[in-house]
Amino acid sequence: GSKYILVAVDYLSKCIEAKVLPTNDARVVCKFLKSLYARFGAPRAIISDRVTHFCNDQFAKVMLKYGVTHHLSTTYHPQTSGQVEVSNRGLKRILERTIGENRASWSDKLDDALWAFRTTYKTPIGCTPYKLVYGKASNLSIELEYKAYRALKV
Repeated sequence: GSKYILVAVDYLSKCIEAKVLPTNDARVVCKFLKSLYARFGAPRAIISDRVTHFCNDQFAKVMLKYGVTHHLSTTYHPQTSGQVEVSNRGLKRILERTIGENRASWSDKLDDALWAFRTTYKTPIGCTPYKLVYGKASNLSIELEYKAYRALKV
């Protein structure tokens, strides 16, 4: 089964991308990042913590290939990556509310949780992350929009 969620946060749009993974080694991290680069282009920089799947030769080679600068956050100082911490808490809260008692189904609910997160209005950016990334409002029925809002606000 899957044990990990790898999360990437765009600091400008507050949009998150996440993937359920069975392991969190350098190979799967690099594959995840390459898939993001193919969809959105490579960023100028990545900020990560100092765990081994970000601090290795394979990861460094991918960063070099795409021209991405790798910044390391300060150990035991989560405020350095505050946006990631806020996003992780939000995603976790949505997942907890959508899975209820059936904790085994958490990986099946990730796409729904991401949709709720991306389509919820964020005050700092004045719109939803979805609108900022794609340039248009998401096509949500009122019922889905209400459920997404409720999942975040309850």
